Amino acid sequence: MADSNRAGRRCFAQESVAPAGLARRLGGVIYDTFLVLALLIVLSFVGVAANDGEANQSPLFRSLLLVAMYAFFAYFWSRSGMTLGMQAWRIRIQTPEGCAPTLTQCLIRFLIAGLSLACCGLGYVWQLLDHEQRSWQDIVSGTRVVVIPARGKRG
Repeated sequence: MADSNRAGRRCFAQESVAPAGLARRLGGVIYDTFLVLALLIVLSFVGVAANDGEANQSPLFRSLLLVAMYAFFAYFWSRSGMTLGMQAWRIRIQTPEGCAPTLTQCLIRFLIAGLSLACCGLGYVWQLLDHEQRSWQDIVSGTRVVVIPARGKRG
């Protein structure tokens, strides 16, 4: 899967990769939503236990939940270019050079994806208008989402 290492980042073979369509991306988002919800539920139980059985409504705790969500995505994106949901749909985030994104690129993607969702998903739908099929988070972070060919179809 990985063929070289540029600037300490994992880089991937580029034969037969193509831009990922909206349906695949949304499939990955739905899968990852369930995983992130599970993470947030576990952390919320910890927050309730640490707060003497009361719901923890503090801004600090909510900020920690947001950081945990970013950490989930950044860990997977920066290591392999894909989360577990993305693996199921055979899609990967990479730089134009074919490498896994940096932590800075992951942070930008995470923030812009949140903005996109806040705008009723307009940033995701944007890829239908972009000639390279890029969403807002792709454009701003300097990354792209590609379909990974099935194992039997690789060049």
